[in-house]
Amino acid sequence: MSNRARGWPPISIANCERAMENYRHRPTLRHTPPALSASGYGNAWFALCVVFALHIFDEATTGFLAVYNPTVIALRASWGWFPMPIVDLRGYLTSHIAICAVLFCLTPVAARGMQGLRPVAWTYAIIMFLNGLGHTLGTIVGHTVASVTFPRPAPGFYSSPFLFVASVWLMVRLRRTARVDFQLPTGL
Repeated sequence: MSNRARGWPPISIANCERAMENYRHRPTLRHTPPALSASGYGNAWFALCVVFALHIFDEATTGFLAVYNPTVIALRASWGWFPMPIVDLRGYLTSHIAICAVLFCLTPVAARGMQGLRPVAWTYAIIMFLNGLGHTLGTIVGHTVASVTFPRPAPGFYSSPFLFVASVWLMVRLRRTARVDFQLPTGL
């Protein structure tokens, strides 16, 4: 089938020169410094999501709820306003897997370094850092409150070093990409 039958313009030197001229004048992107713009904070965000999924598995398989629920009951007895719920394994897994899935789905947004996700990313990194810290301190002390003791290591302890590393990595990437100005194409 010929170009004319397909509705394409005929091949000619003038058409080729026009195409080359259009290519030379295409919009250019404003580049950010390479050390800052490599991937926004998407790689660190993704790593923390993977570690969070591993941590959910770790807690579910090492009896975390046998420590968590009595701790919540004891804290509610001391402070009536204590906001944490008592959960069963099904509710725990359903809620945590759903949260983890949503966080995984936000990875492309984090990779672009979108400003609107930055407060969420900081909150996520700090919560995961404190989560790892809590499991580590629980392992050292051997209890959460005086009435709730457990054999060491604490449930969820095995994945807590990974929570530290991944959350610190995300915080470092957030600081390094804080001044990057991601732009749309210019020169249109």
